[in-house]
Amino acid sequence: MAEELTPEIPEEEEQPIKQRKNGLYPGVSDELAENMTTGWADTELHDLQPIAQAPHTAARRAALSERFPGERLVIPAGNLKTRSNDTEYAFRASTEYAYLTGDQSEDGVLVLEPHGEGHRATVYLLPRSNRENGEFWLSGQGELWVGRRHSLAEAEQLLGIPAKDVRELPEQLREGTGPVRAVRGHDAGIEAALTDKVTAERDEELRVYLSEARAVKDEFEIGELQKACDSTARGFEDVVRVLDKAEATSERYIEGTFFLRARVEGNDIGYGSICAAGPHATTLHWVRNDGPVRSGELLLLDAGVETHSLYTADITRTLPVNGRFNELQRKIYDAVYESQEAGIAAVKPGAKYRDFHHAAQRVLAERLVEWGLLEGPVERVLELGLQRRWTLHGTGHMLGMDVHDCAAARTEAYVEGTLEPGMCLTVEPGLYFQADDLTVPEEYRGIGVRIEDDILVTEDGNRNLSAALPRQADEVEAWMASLKG
Repeated sequence: MAEELTPEIPEEEEQPIKQRKNGLYPGVSDELAENMTTGWADTELHDLQPIAQAPHTAARRAALSERFPGERLVIPAGNLKTRSNDTEYAFRASTEYAYLTGDQSEDGVLVLEPHGEGHRATVYLLPRSNRENGEFWLSGQGELWVGRRHSLAEAEQLLGIPAKDVRELPEQLREGTGPVRAVRGHDAGIEAALTDKVTAERDEELRVYLSEARAVKDEFEIGELQKACDSTARGFEDVVRVLDKAEATSERYIEGTFFLRARVEGNDIGYGSICAAGPHATTLHWVRNDGPVRSGELLLLDAGVETHSLYTADITRTLPVNGRFNELQRKIYDAVYESQEAGIAAVKPGAKYRDFHHAAQRVLAERLVEWGLLEGPVERVLELGLQRRWTLHGTGHMLGMDVHDCAAARTEAYVEGTLEPGMCLTVEPGLYFQADDLTVPEEYRGIGVRIEDDILVTEDGNRNLSAALPRQADEVEAWMASLKG
């Protein structure tokens, strides 16, 4: 990785570099500085087509404007975050900003200014790097270092929103009057410019609204979620094909294999992949992925591709590493499969959000009583939540641009709410018998099983967006054999 040879251009130095005194940038001669300002082709792009989600983001901004009339609304994308020393993590725009603009630029900010009976939207972005003052090659964020970005005129064509230079925004925010709401936690500089104008309570109302607004997906979003599920299914197929190599190395081979598919077909993985083999499958968020992969044990793979528009799948399959379940593994797997079937059947418009969780938990409680691990009756077990020693977590969550989408929504609008067409959620029951759990027979210990699918609520029921991946035990074995053979 190349290291910068000169410091970044000071903010106060706005004049062309040829007008500066020699020595301002050690190692840069006047002749080189002059040379770097000339001989560059005009690369401005014209007649760009709007991004696919532009009509949808416009409708979302209109709904936001209607909800908060007469108030300035500020939604930042966020900034680069330091990973170590002078290197940064890969940037991922804030969900709220990307949802309302379709843009993914670091440092971007969407501002809705009251205008007439509604708002006037402007997106504030970094413009193209200046080639007159040397910014494009001397600054660590210059285009010769990090790549070309769109000009403001290009951004306007793509996003369908007027664009201005974000470096002018802090002063404008400080000078503005009237009520303001902002999404916090993404851009400290923007928050500092608004210190005297916002309140935590008002900002939280904006955050909650934007979280709840994402609950019902539009046509574009449903298409992106389906695309994410389809790519994820291909990623799972990739993993099955290389299980022999994972046995020779570790869970990291599985992680890397799936990541390749995510990067080739999408933007990234939607969350840290859980590649949990053997007893690691009993750790709900096992993301170290550094353990052995052994024939005869199970692999719990929980992973999702994030599309280029930042919608993620979230799918789990529990697979026998050697391609065949043994008797006990199949018994536990079948119980989880039956539980998931009951949960999926409960997903339909008009149903209470918690219904699918209760349906799935009932099946698992019945099996645990049947196996003698819990004392019945089942109603007593459910009333006291005794099954949770081995089921541990909720049976699902909303899904969208965040893997745990709509997380800031009010309880009454989410977990105590009612399902509507267009909502997308996961159904993911599991059974986890810890390796040190002395309350279960020894042969159970170290076995973890979860099956997870992404379910869209439709007008007449539901649709499994991840149905391309088999779930029933015999189908899983046949599918694995076909890929390995």
